Parts: sequence; C-alpha cells; structure tokens
Amino acid sequence: MGQRCSLLELLCLVLLGWTLVRGQVETDLDEEDPPGTVKNVELQISCPEKCSCSGDGAVDCNGVSLTEFPQDLSEQTRQLSLQNNQITEVTLEHLSGLQQLETLNLQNNRLTTQGLDDEGFHILERLSYLYLANNKLTAAPKQLPPSLVSADFAANQLTKIYPNTFGQKPALKSVYLHNNKLTDAGLPENMFNGSENLEILIMSSNFLRYVPKGLPTALYRLHLKNNKLEKIPSGVFNSLFHLRELYLQNNFLCNDGMDNDTFSHLNSLEYLDLSNNNLSSVPLGLPRNLILLHLEKNSIQSITVNALTPIRNLEYLLLHNNHLHSGSIHPAAFQGLKRLHTVHMYNNLLERVPRGLPRRAKTLMLLHNLISEIGRNDLNTLYTLTELNLSYNRLTSAKLHREAFRKLRILETLDLSGNKLQTLPLGLPKSLQVLKVKDNQMDEVPEGALMGMSSLRELYLTNNQLKLNSIYQGAWQELSALTTLDLSGNMLSHIPSDLPESLEFLHLQNNRISSVSATAFLNTPNIKSIFLRFNRLSVHSVSEESFSHLSRLQVLDIGHGNISPNRGQAGEQVEEVEEELSHEEEEEKHS
Repeated sequence: MGQRCSLLELLCLVLLGWTLVRGQVETDLDEEDPPGTVKNVELQISCPEKCSCSGDGAVDCNGVSLTEFPQDLSEQTRQLSLQNNQITEVTLEHLSGLQQLETLNLQNNRLTTQGLDDEGFHILERLSYLYLANNKLTAAPKQLPPSLVSADFAANQLTKIYPNTFGQKPALKSVYLHNNKLTDAGLPENMFNGSENLEILIMSSNFLRYVPKGLPTALYRLHLKNNKLEKIPSGVFNSLFHLRELYLQNNFLCNDGMDNDTFSHLNSLEYLDLSNNNLSSVPLGLPRNLILLHLEKNSIQSITVNALTPIRNLEYLLLHNNHLHSGSIHPAAFQGLKRLHTVHMYNNLLERVPRGLPRRAKTLMLLHNLISEIGRNDLNTLYTLTELNLSYNRLTSAKLHREAFRKLRILETLDLSGNKLQTLPLGLPKSLQVLKVKDNQMDEVPEGALMGMSSLRELYLTNNQLKLNSIYQGAWQELSALTTLDLSGNMLSHIPSDLPESLEFLHLQNNRISSVSATAFLNTPNIKSIFLRFNRLSVHSVSEESFSHLSRLQVLDIGHGNISPNRGQAGEQVEEVEEELSHEEEEEKHS
C-alpha cells in the first residue's frame, strides 16, 4: 500500500512538472502573439531585378530593358509579363520550372524562330494565354500546349504554321495572326483540327489567295481583310452556322470568284464587309439576316431585282464609290426592306434620284453624283427621312422642283452645297434643323424661303454671291432658334440687320464689310463668336460700342485693321486677336 502511494505521488509530481512546462511555453507564445493575433506565414519568393512581383504569382517585367529571359523565377509564377524588352531567346530550360504558368506575355521583343525551343511552350500544361506579337518570328512553334485559350502572333514575319500549332486545342477561343506574311502554302490542311471551339480568328494583312478550308464551326468573328483573296472556294463557309461577323474588304474578289451559295448558309451573319474588291454587281445569295452590308469601293454597275430583297433585316447599306447609274438600279431593288434606314450611294454616276428607294430610310447620302434634276415626285415616298445629302451634284434652281421636298415632313438635315443653285430653294421642309447651301451661285434668298423655319439651328450659306439686298426683309427674324449663321465668302457690305436673338456663332469673313455700327449686335446678346477677318474694316469704321454689351462674347476675330477699342471686355478680346494676327504676319514675312 505504501509502495502504491509512492508511485501515485511520483506520477503526480511528473504531471505537475509537465503542466508547469506547458504553461510556460504557452506564456512565452502569448508574449509574442497577443490573443486575437493571426500569425501569417508567407513564402519568400525571389523576384528578378527591375521587376515587380505580387503574392498571387504575378511577375511584371514590362519595359525594363531585359535582354535575356529572367532567371530564378518562382515555381509558383502564374502570370509573367515580359513585353516591351529586347529578349532574343526562350529555351526549354527557361520554362521547365514554370509548371504553374497560365499567362506569358512576350510581345514586342526581338524573338526569332531560331530563338524559340520547339518543345518549350508545350511543357507548360496550364498555359492559357500566349502573347508573341511584334517579334521577328518566321515560323510558328510546332507544338503549343492543349490548354491554350488565346494566342497572339500578330505583326511578325510568319510564313509557316504547323498542324499542332493550333490543332488539338479544345480550349482554344481566339487566334490573332494579322500582319504577317502567310500564304496558302504556309497553312496546313485543317489547321484547326481538334480545336472546334475557336470563336475568333484574325488573319488580316497577309498574302492569302483563298479562304482557308476546315474552319471551326464555332467561329463567330472572321477577319480576312487586306489579303490577296481572288476566290472563295465552294462550301468553305457552309458549316459556319454561328458566324456573325465576316471581314473580306481590301481583296481582289470578283463576282466570278464566288457562287450564289457562297454566303447562303451563314444564317447567323449580321455584318459582312466586301468593300474595296472587284465586284461588278451586288452578289446574289447574300445572308438573309444581315444587318450591315459594306459594298463600297467596288466597280458595281447594277443592282438586280432579287439581289437585296431577301435580306429582310438589313439596316445599313453602303454602296458609295461605285459605278452605279440611276437606270441600272431596278425600281424594285429595295422592295420589302422595311428595316433599311441608312443608304450611302455617294460618289457614283447617278443622274437622278434612284426610283424605289427604301420607304423607311432615315439617312440618304447622294452627294458627289451627277444629279441635275429633282422632280416633284422623286422624293415623295421617303416620309421617314431625317438626313438628306445632295451636295456636289449638278442641280440648278430651274431643275429643282419647288415641291420636291413636300413629303419630307420630319427632315432635320439637308445639304445642297456644291451645286449650281442661283437662289435659295422655296418649299424647304419646316422641320429642318441644319441647312447647308454652301458653294453655289446664289444671289438671292427669295421672299418666304425661310418662312416657318422655327426649328432651324444652323444655316450655312458660305461662298455664294449674296448681297444685303439679296435677302428679303425680315428673313433672319423667321429663324427664332438659329444659333449658327455662316455668311462667309459672299458680297455683304454691312452686318445684316435684324439678326435673331438666339444667335451664338456668326461667320462673316471674306465679305466686303467696311463698317460695324454701334447697334450692329444690339439684338444678339447671346452671341459667343464673331468672325470678321478679311473684310474692308479700318480702325475708324468700327464703333467702340459695337461689342461692349456682349457679355458672352468669347471669340472676336477681326483680322486686318488694327482695331483696339479703349474699354470693356470686348476691347481686350480684340487686342488679343490683333496681337495674334500681328505675330502671324511677322512669321509669314520671315518664312
């Protein structure tokens, strides 16, 4: 019994000692870390010189003048930014320790094909984003990892792509190959075999003569502009059911290089650019769901009855810079196109406004044609038109019917500049907000020409032959909303009277104005800018009170005359303008 007691006492002593030691350890720990303190343990990751590194595995060496691939990178590196340096070589050894790498940016270096190891990138099993644009590569790497999501090889000197460069990449979504030297011979057959999820392919600015075959069915954006395309092989687009945007501009495509079914299977296509090719007519069989169609800068001479009518969703039609005559456009060419609201047909050979224009059009651009006449009914179906540009044609007042615009009740912008009009046309729409009749031969604004135009905000009558007595009395008072009036380049001898109170910008340069009276701007308290340069003003012909009450005046350009009123804000502005002009004249003398 006594022996058992001794054993118990000994055990108690051992336990007591252990408790005291443990308590001391806990006390020591508590002294270092007060209650509630979270102790963070971070790995000390080495960071290359000149670079910056973050705890999430990002290493940024952008533009730090590196000539070699950085050494001693952490195995935990996930994003490596090496763009804008002078690196010439990336070897297998450089990449072998970067198994966690997801993004590698080597854009704008001095890499050559010889400086890249063929197997180097393939070992990066987690690599998703590879950027090698703006280098000196002549051939793409033979092997890229299956994990790749996006690859950018733009702006190199590539002439060769290999089957496994982009093939067998189930995660691949986008490939950028523009601005290289790729030819048809440099592309492998079915170069995207096993990469059926590719959505974006940019191959612009190369030397391709044919559209590549075997394109992935998931493509929704395809860029092939600025190549040497002459032919689109039959059926090459047939499986591209998801394609929404197709860019084929700036090639050598002609009507013989495609057939009626070339585009017919592209049921999702909304944007098609065929501009700057060699088309002689609008191609047949265009996709029915197109919204925007670029056909400008071709040699199109005709539009047949069934070329456009099936495209029921068409909203924008661009046909400018072609060889269209009015008679070569079928009267029913636009029939049924109820969504078509923007039509550009400028820089063609149109002699008259084409018949059968889309009834729902809002914007119609017919400038730079040969239109010499607009009859009473030429525009009578365009009820919804808000912008009409007829500038730089051959219109005369005698051949512009005074009721030609009668149906255009919501027209907001009309441009008749660059024609041969002798008078401002009568019967202009009352709804106009902007009217341009520059560069004509007008010597008269006849009685009532501006009547009822209470919505007009901008009026440009530049470079005509208007005199003060050419404009009927009270004309400007009709324009109660006018903010901009441009009468420069005419034959005015004085500031027009009765200018509207709403006026903010007045252009009168290049006239024959010889004086500015004290009351010239009495009715225009809101004016901000007055341009009077290149007139016949002298220091004595401008009243000191002419501008003194114009508290909102910001720009006063009088030009020659050395006028300097003695007081007021306007006087200071004139002095500033004169000082600037004197400086300009001195520079001209010494140049």
